[in-house]
Amino acid sequence: MNAPLPVQFRPAAFADGLLQFSQLGYRQGNHSLLQDITGHIPAGSFTALLGPNGAGKSTLLRLLAGLLPPTQGDVRLAGLPLHKMDTPSRARQLGWLGQFPSHDLPLTIEQYVLLGRRPALGSFGRPNPDDLGRVGTALAAYDISHLAQRRWDGLSGGERQRAGLARLQAQDAPIWLLDEPTNHLDLKHQAQLFRRLRNEATHGRTVIAVLHDIAQAARWADQVLLLGGGRLLAQGQPSEALCPSNLRLAYDCPLQLWQSANGHWHASVEG
Repeated sequence: MNAPLPVQFRPAAFADGLLQFSQLGYRQGNHSLLQDITGHIPAGSFTALLGPNGAGKSTLLRLLAGLLPPTQGDVRLAGLPLHKMDTPSRARQLGWLGQFPSHDLPLTIEQYVLLGRRPALGSFGRPNPDDLGRVGTALAAYDISHLAQRRWDGLSGGERQRAGLARLQAQDAPIWLLDEPTNHLDLKHQAQLFRRLRNEATHGRTVIAVLHDIAQAARWADQVLLLGGGRLLAQGQPSEALCPSNLRLAYDCPLQLWQSANGHWHASVEG
């Protein structure tokens, strides 16, 4: 994952709140999955969504991506209501990587990654050398160039995940939303992914990722949104938002987060 970084974005025009959400809520029937979520995602930052299973992390991410309509409140992208953007316009701004890609796509990996260029090409556009070059760069970035002609249904879970990340890279949207992007990745590729996400944010990309690893979020993210029971419990820098009282409230157990002498973060259950 050592390919050159993309051209830097210019997020300054978005000030402090690239994505803003106010009193955001989502219900399925009589069941409330999220309620009264208010906050913002700064431009050019790496934001981690944390919390236990069922806290509402993936639902919030889908709301921020415009993939679900909120049943309460709204999401604004650079001040504009997200739900008023048409799908092509939204796809040029927001890149999505979900948890569960299809297992039976009739595509090679190169064709799958090329799908990331569709927002730029339109429905009937044909890829030009620049598009194909972006695909090649993305394949190399995630160590899957040698799999370019392999069919999707012949890949392992980790290879599919890396192909999904390559498609996101090829799309080159200024905002990335990733739902548990370390799924199926071995330790080497997890470490490479976190370094890349950190570099993307440093160079102006806005990255929002659902994570389960509290220590990795503390190490790499600029800010965290800590959820529990469908509510936002804390938002801020990891060292502040992930204090013992907030972690206990979210996870319903005594959690401790600390930094070792080499600068790495660690999390454990006390007792």
